[in-house]
Amino acid sequence: MTSVLLIATVSCAAANVSAAIADFVRAPFVLANSAEVRVPPGAVPYLAALKLAGAVGLVVGLVAFFVGAVLVHVRARVFHNIAFPGGFLLLAVAATVHFASGR
Repeated sequence: MTSVLLIATVSCAAANVSAAIADFVRAPFVLANSAEVRVPPGAVPYLAALKLAGAVGLVVGLVAFFVGAVLVHVRARVFHNIAFPGGFLLLAVAATVHFASGR
């Protein structure tokens, strides 16, 4: 997985968490946009939950991918370059902790 893909995925997850929070607090711009496209206000929390689930799925998917990458390196006893998947795994875990803490 390239650094660009990692950055894009984490950025996408962060954007979706931000949007979900705006939906949950019923930010005026969210309600205005929803009304403009004829989405009833009662549907907004459900859409927020879907956005949040998507963000969690992106981050959890990243963690699972890099856990697998590290395990494959260990199984093959190829340690000279394990720092790369290990470093990406640490970034993915850090992003997961960050999103889970709600900060």
